[in-house]
Amino acid sequence: MSGFKRDRQGNAKRQEGFSKPAPKQIVRNALTPMFESLRDELDAHHDRRDRIGKASRDITALSKKIIFSLQRVREIYERLPEDIQKEVDTRLAEIAKLLASIAPEVQGINRLRYARSLVCLEELVEALTFHHYLKTQTLITQDSLTAIIEDLARQGFVAEDEIMANAEAGEGAPNEQQASDQQNKIPTIGLTDNDYLYGVFDLTGEMMRFATTTSALSGKMASSDATGSGRDIVRDMHELGTFFETLPLRAGNRSTWEKKLEVTRQSVQKVEKLEYDLMVRGSERPKGWVPDPSSADQPGSPE
Repeated sequence: MSGFKRDRQGNAKRQEGFSKPAPKQIVRNALTPMFESLRDELDAHHDRRDRIGKASRDITALSKKIIFSLQRVREIYERLPEDIQKEVDTRLAEIAKLLASIAPEVQGINRLRYARSLVCLEELVEALTFHHYLKTQTLITQDSLTAIIEDLARQGFVAEDEIMANAEAGEGAPNEQQASDQQNKIPTIGLTDNDYLYGVFDLTGEMMRFATTTSALSGKMASSDATGSGRDIVRDMHELGTFFETLPLRAGNRSTWEKKLEVTRQSVQKVEKLEYDLMVRGSERPKGWVPDPSSADQPGSPE
């Protein structure tokens, strides 16, 4: 006969006169400490991955906002509109704090272990390369971009508290050598080849959208040369497309590489059709005409 009854909520309750069953004894042996250590290591791994994933989602969202701001630019010029540059700087400052928060988590082998959780770096590369292109009409190198991102991670660390603590202790502010040593000790996040190349793949899509918008407003393809006699954005996209076509497939990323390459081909073709339409049928465009890059047949193109 059971020593428990049920209350109105269906929960078991003990009757008077019946003792509570004794808890089961945990059996420990020589292997128990090893399994407990593995358990703690797995718990730490999942917690770390969750923290990196959350920061990655926030960095991705901020990078997209930077791109949206840059798409409001109407010409390639070394000095962006002040309001847009201010928005970019504000969001980069937020990204710097997020990078600094996860930099200690991805040092050494963890940089590759959590590579899939750091997909935000592709979006950040896309935003920074687009920003650089709009100012210089050139593609920033991987080494230069890595230095920028590492510097962002360093800027994200708040060093003022340490300086104040030293000042209160009578040590004063650190000299240049001490400041340099502190900077070198700060963990940073670098770029892998995949981070850079996949980000540049995505850059071609933003260049296509920028070319579509600016050509609709100005009636010509975007270029840093005000006279229009220099290299325009179509030539730049041709060079990028040719660059990717000549690269070999990367091991272990065949499907992703082929998908991004196909999207790049489509972006180049859309800009080619756009330039063709401007050159051949430009005088027939109605006032306020805006081309639709998502359509196979551009408005105003011959049938």
